[in-house]
Amino acid sequence: MVVAGDTGRTVALRSGERDFARLWQLLEPAYTGTERVPAEWTEGDFPRVRATVVWGISGVGGWPQTDRSPGGDVAVRRADQLFLAEDGTPWVRSDPAPDVPDDDIRWHRASRSVYERLDGELFGPLGDAPDAAAPAPRDRARWALWGLAAGLALGCGGTVLLRAAAARRGAGPPREPRQELIDR
Repeated sequence: MVVAGDTGRTVALRSGERDFARLWQLLEPAYTGTERVPAEWTEGDFPRVRATVVWGISGVGGWPQTDRSPGGDVAVRRADQLFLAEDGTPWVRSDPAPDVPDDDIRWHRASRSVYERLDGELFGPLGDAPDAAAPAPRDRARWALWGLAAGLALGCGGTVLLRAAAARRGAGPPREPRQELIDR
């Protein structure tokens, strides 16, 4: 699952898809080494996160790990974050075991050419650019008012129709009992 920066927009990729293969090539999740980064980065003062990728495996679980049947659970295997340095070099910050509370954080440079290819295709639609399809606040308010008016009209009209149907001759429950309960 790819989360774009701090926007909260996500996309799920699966093994076998073209973008998944490119993301694998960019982030190199099988890489176990680490490179030295500036001291401020190790203290948490690093550039803005461009994307967060959570690598998972589906189809796990079952006894004895869980009480559920095998194949329904997902295991989180790794979490990577992508950063851009001031010089434009993409960097990957990896946590090889995100479910373990440790400080095993690893850094490595990513391929600039692979990043540039993915930037427009995958990160572009998820990025910070405003969504062209998203309505402006004024348009949203207009649609909300139209929705409110339509709801009131349907509610009032429905009430009038129900009252008219109930007032018809012969409407309602039968006037004479069809069955009688005899208590002995």
